[in-house]
Amino acid sequence: MTRSSLPDAPDNTPQVIFALATGPSRAAIAIMRASGPGSDAILKALCNGRLPEPRRVSLRTLRHNGEVLDHAVALWLPGPNSYTGEDGFELHLHAGPAIIARVADALTDLGARPAEPGEFTRRAVQKGRLDLIQAEAIADLVDAETESQRKQALRQADGALSRLYDDWAQRLRLVLAHQEALIDFPDEELPQDVEDGLIEELSKLQTEMSAHLQDNRGELMRQGLTVVIAGSPNVGKSSLLNVLSGTDAAIVTHRAGTTRDAIALDWVLDGVRLRLIDTAGLRETEDEIEAEGIRRALFHVKQADVVLHLIGPDESLESLSGEEIPIRTKIDIAPAPPGMLGISTQSGEGLAALRQVLSERVAELMAGSAAPPLTRARHRAGIQEAATHLDHARTATWPELRGEELRLSMLALGRLTGRVDVESLLDAIFGQFCIGK
Repeated sequence: MTRSSLPDAPDNTPQVIFALATGPSRAAIAIMRASGPGSDAILKALCNGRLPEPRRVSLRTLRHNGEVLDHAVALWLPGPNSYTGEDGFELHLHAGPAIIARVADALTDLGARPAEPGEFTRRAVQKGRLDLIQAEAIADLVDAETESQRKQALRQADGALSRLYDDWAQRLRLVLAHQEALIDFPDEELPQDVEDGLIEELSKLQTEMSAHLQDNRGELMRQGLTVVIAGSPNVGKSSLLNVLSGTDAAIVTHRAGTTRDAIALDWVLDGVRLRLIDTAGLRETEDEIEAEGIRRALFHVKQADVVLHLIGPDESLESLSGEEIPIRTKIDIAPAPPGMLGISTQSGEGLAALRQVLSERVAELMAGSAAPPLTRARHRAGIQEAATHLDHARTATWPELRGEELRLSMLALGRLTGRVDVESLLDAIFGQFCIGK
């Protein structure tokens, strides 16, 4: 893996850092992690002058200044085959707060310092163990709340998205190599198909990047889909929110206009996180507060990924749009028209069918190509920048301008992963052509 462009510490001698790798809640075991040059000396001092065998757990009595700190499992993890690429170790301690605090004091006395947020992963990037996209995936993996988020983050941590961007960068290097040859060696009898192939590959890259930018599955999966429950007052919106979420979050009464502001709850369907939003009833009103609630409801409807439009037994169906899912409510009072989905939150009739319809709509939104989707605004901005430079290169009238736009596009891709490699470009230039005479 190419070394990251992230800078090392100013003196190039990182200090040993440590942090509690497990949560602060009450538990039997707490894992203290440390990393950095000199970790072996610190661990040796805690373990009576003897290091455990590499990557083999060892039960040790930890001591500092003659005091027994804990009977713990010690794990010695020499670099470069460690998470950070540095020498490091783990201490599996009894999870009492007093023990954790005393071991932390001992580590500080021995020259280590508490780690900053994300510093272990930052060092892994600096040592080339991870790239920036994989590092972001680690954060997503820690924050994953649903099965779909877990799978997506794990795939990205394994390098699926990085491999896609690296493939584009490699192809772009070859395009740039051909372009540089056309600029620097105009008198050489280079084949005519060199420029033809350059333009063709440039068009392919543009097409693939454009398709990637249009695929928002990754962002939807990471952030969750927004499902808005809309309709007239007193059609059962709050009741449906409560039934789907299994809570009594929304007040339900027979009085119309009870809901004045949006109520949002998280719900997981088929491993996908949904943000359910109950909104104020849509109607004409002179009440200032209710009018503001309706304005907010219309805003949420416009921003929603899915809209469940509830229709009462006495309402017409003329105002529906094709993007909404129409649902007849209170079918325990009056049945739904033929072919229309109907529900009753009182009897539960139709709720299973509603979940199935919603599941199918979510699956449609998440459907796409086998290529890994982008997951963050930073990725979208980087690919958009690279694609823009490719478009400028395609329309450039001067070869030198085209070459500059190609270089800028390649740099935009390199910043996504943290790898900007000039040497590989030189290899591509001098390896593609027999021009060393």
